Amino acid sequence: MSIALPTRRDEAWRYSDLEAVASVWPVPAPELVEVAAGESISRVIVQDASLDAVAIRDFRVVLHKGATATFHILNTGGRLGRVAIDVTCHEGSHFELGGAMLGGGDQTLEIVTTLNHIEPNATSNQLVRSVLGGKATGSYLGKVAVARNAQKTDASQSVKAMLLTRTATANAKPELEIFADDVKCAHGATVGELDAMALFYLMSRGIAPAEAKILLLQAFVASAFAGIEDAAERERVEAAAQAALERML
Repeated sequence: MSIALPTRRDEAWRYSDLEAVASVWPVPAPELVEVAAGESISRVIVQDASLDAVAIRDFRVVLHKGATATFHILNTGGRLGRVAIDVTCHEGSHFELGGAMLGGGDQTLEIVTTLNHIEPNATSNQLVRSVLGGKATGSYLGKVAVARNAQKTDASQSVKAMLLTRTATANAKPELEIFADDVKCAHGATVGELDAMALFYLMSRGIAPAEAKILLLQAFVASAFAGIEDAAERERVEAAAQAALERML
């Protein structure tokens, strides 16, 4: 049975490039990542497809009792670059996300998450940073759904975007759907520009304007990758992020 093409009425696709989506539809089924009770996994995803490509990656993550999954995402490639993760959290499990979207030109970049807290004492933390220039659009849509018996859930979302041009667009839509009454859920979203005073300070110390911007933007996105435990892997992702930032400037 074929799956209908998304429309603007589908919340998870509201800001997407639907023409680009149609060119590759239907997309493959989500990759299943199932983590056994008490186990831990870590995934690093670098989405750096060519700028004329359409890259859509879907994951379905199931965390059994006491399991932990950590995802780090660098989303920089494609006319449309989209990474979607649907997570189910059983008792005492934890999901951690550190993500960055770096885009320019006419790119559309998206990170879409759904956290289904279905049992008690599970936790999740999501941190997403975006840097957007040109006419690029970067969207984070993150839904946290807490079931009625998922007491003691602790879920947080931190979303910040930096716009390099007035023609770039950042969409941030953290969403909470809570049916339990003993939970701790928080989210925050901000959109801003480079700190002019910080930029002036670096330039006054003899640092060229472009290099000063790169330094500030690197510091802005660094928190998304700070949790990568493998030093070599972290350096690889940070180098890819720096290359993307340099292309944008």
